[in-house]
Amino acid sequence: MNQQPFNLPYNKLKIRLINDKYEVFDVLRKKYVILSPEEEVRQQFLHFLIKYKSYPEGLLAVEYSLKVNQLKRRADLVAFDKFGHPLLIVECKAPRVKMTQKVFDQIAHYNMSLKVDYLIVTNGLQHFCCQLNHEKNNYIFLNEIPDYHQIMS
Repeated sequence: MNQQPFNLPYNKLKIRLINDKYEVFDVLRKKYVILSPEEEVRQQFLHFLIKYKSYPEGLLAVEYSLKVNQLKRRADLVAFDKFGHPLLIVECKAPRVKMTQKVFDQIAHYNMSLKVDYLIVTNGLQHFCCQLNHEKNNYIFLNEIPDYHQIMS
């Protein structure tokens, strides 16, 4: 478990110890999963989106499967509209991972398949969110993570 506090509102996660391994309850998958540093970031960020940014639990997916250049990949978190169209991708890294161009390249590759308007990368300590303009082929970094109603308008 993370020794350094995340840069997120605190959310008490359901954690258990089984056979000397910590597991965390994933509210979307409705099961316990191994608690790796990246998983802890994903779960904290997931709770943040649901509790503080009003993302409907039923319109979020964890480890969402997609194809990029004929290769199978998984996006850490994807938010959808009520019609099932992807709106936002979140890439989570362990707190020790620096937010580099490589991390942004990874989420940009995922977006070649999903074509969302919002990309977020986080290691629990730093969060970067950008809004894409596909017509102008550019993006802007946002000062804060938008809530669900903002990305729907």
